[in-house]
Amino acid sequence: MTNSVKEAKSNVPEFSVGELALSLKKTLEENYGRVRVRGELSRISIPGSGHMYSSLKDNDAVIDAVCWKGNLSKLSVKPEEGLEVICTGRVSSYPKSSKYQLIIESMELAGEGALLKMLEERRKKLAAEGLFDEERKKELPFLPDVIGVVTSPTGAVIRDILHRLEDRFPRHVIVWPVLVQGEGAAEQVARAIEGFETMEPRPDVLIIARGGGSLEDLMAFNEEIVVRAVADCDIPVISAVGHETDTTLVDFAADRRAPTPSAAAEMAVPVREDLLYQVIDDHGRLVSSMSRLLSEYRHRLEAQVKGLGNPARLLEIKTQSLDRLGDQITAVFRQYLSEKKSRAIELSARLRHPKDRIDEAKRSLMGWSERIAVLGQKMLEKKQTELKNVSAMLEVLSFESVLERGFVVVRGADDHLITEAAQAQAGQQVQLQFKQDKRIDAMVGKSGTAPAKKKKKTKPGNPDQDSLF
Repeated sequence: MTNSVKEAKSNVPEFSVGELALSLKKTLEENYGRVRVRGELSRISIPGSGHMYSSLKDNDAVIDAVCWKGNLSKLSVKPEEGLEVICTGRVSSYPKSSKYQLIIESMELAGEGALLKMLEERRKKLAAEGLFDEERKKELPFLPDVIGVVTSPTGAVIRDILHRLEDRFPRHVIVWPVLVQGEGAAEQVARAIEGFETMEPRPDVLIIARGGGSLEDLMAFNEEIVVRAVADCDIPVISAVGHETDTTLVDFAADRRAPTPSAAAEMAVPVREDLLYQVIDDHGRLVSSMSRLLSEYRHRLEAQVKGLGNPARLLEIKTQSLDRLGDQITAVFRQYLSEKKSRAIELSARLRHPKDRIDEAKRSLMGWSERIAVLGQKMLEKKQTELKNVSAMLEVLSFESVLERGFVVVRGADDHLITEAAQAQAGQQVQLQFKQDKRIDAMVGKSGTAPAKKKKKTKPGNPDQDSLF
């Protein structure tokens, strides 16, 4: 029985953790290579790498979502917190944390209701800033000399405006061509409005126009960059975006709203009743049809791309790991700076003011000065005492003290001492020095020696007695 159990266990394949994680990743991508998921965006994060990390949630579950930088710039919807969207992509996993995630390739709003909710929140925000106040509205000129038009150069809108102006009152028209739909359209419209303000000759009135379309088609004129450009424009602005029933945020910021581009032309010059609604409707249907056709071809192309495979997927794990490491490095660097700052504050607290150090040095110098003065006085007294002792000894050893006891010093003519009788010659003049430096001249006798005298006994070793006769 035991052997059969061991054999059964040995038949189970063994995986390493990495092999199992990659196998699960491959299984997910093969079975969920293309899915559409509806949910609410949350926890949106876009680090320096440009990739978006977020979550999709509903009342029952939450799934992590990643949109790589290349796809993020192509999304038709700008991701915002709390926005309900439908994301198209594939399910994959991140082996480092054993989590599955949705790789977003395209994004669309989850129905018109979600889009209207987002626009209403944006409208309230801009209204709170005062961008839609009536006090900001400017009067339109009665008969402008120059009219500026911001619209697509190839659509029916510009033709309608020019035709209507030609019929009612020919004016000089300057057209600034822009995209009115899709990626980059909002930025082009905002730059056109700012460019007209610096142009010479400067238009007396601006018309911002585009044909009708779905709510998604008009999103470029709901972007904040366009609304703020219209609100800040010094030139009176007429908004003519979409049909009469279409409402965009640009309509609230403009000085005057026209139901159609043709009506905007009539507002710019003396009024004319007839409008070309049917042309605009046909233009809207044509744009919608073309959009549906392009969408169908795009889906076909994506299906064919799926069969070819995508080498960029090999880099996904490394890219995600790099983003996490970047976050960790940033946290460590901030902690390092904080520690260095605390250390600098601690060291600065230990520093002493130069004035305090100077005062301390002065006190030390005064102390040493007092000690040196006392020591100098003691050394001077010591040297004076030594000098007195040496002077006393010199007086004791001086030959003049010997003279005081009755001895005489004999000197020759050249003032040299005569210490022996043999040094004296007969008839030689000598000088005798007595005590108190009294001197007399004398002459040596003929015998060459001095008269014999009875020598006194002297103590041996007395050098002064050797110079006497």
